[in-house]
Amino acid sequence: MTTLGLLEKPIEADSPQLAAVCEDFGESAFLPAESHRDEQILALVEQLFFRQESVGMKRVGFAAAELQPETSYLSLEVAMMLAENGSRDVGLIDGGLQSKPLHTQLEIQAGRTSDSGWQIGPRLWFVPRSNWLGESHQRIWDPSLIRLRKATMKYDYSIVCFDPISWVTARIAQVCDGVVMVLTANKTRRLVAAQMQEQLRKAHVPLLGTVLADRRFPVPQGLYRNL
Repeated sequence: MTTLGLLEKPIEADSPQLAAVCEDFGESAFLPAESHRDEQILALVEQLFFRQESVGMKRVGFAAAELQPETSYLSLEVAMMLAENGSRDVGLIDGGLQSKPLHTQLEIQAGRTSDSGWQIGPRLWFVPRSNWLGESHQRIWDPSLIRLRKATMKYDYSIVCFDPISWVTARIAQVCDGVVMVLTANKTRRLVAAQMQEQLRKAHVPLLGTVLADRRFPVPQGLYRNL
């Protein structure tokens, strides 16, 4: 089973010991979790957005050391958990360049070509990369980043799914309040994780923490009930 938990201490990526980080937040503002996976996502969301030191956190990115489905699924699950409370408008934004389009990875039905974004659930919207890349395709220009920043600001909360961290990803991630790194247990090397952190540091992008994933964990069918 995948282990999820926001870790705030330096990464020990080669360590076989994994543990989910869950804290007691008292009365939750969210609906009760339906599974252990939901509990982990709920704890992650509350740590990212609703701890005292997280006040004002509205735009969070997720990126991994290498291309992996876990990052896409995790971005969707976090966005859905935020939207399920029913009082927040949430945008799930494709911030990738090299990977397959996010809606293709997640098997989300595409909107019309002219759509800048489309609703995929109650208070949950999907924003394709074409919305901010425009005609630049895989080239990053300042106008592209301005459009991406505007896209993230349309919603109460925005979750941006990035390609693996590189200097390009780090530059794009400047539109976010911070980034969560998704590492694969017993696979992501400590040196690689340290290099990822350095890329973010040079771009002045806060590292909010890391999530360790043992293996691919397909999104439970129930999570697609509102899509």
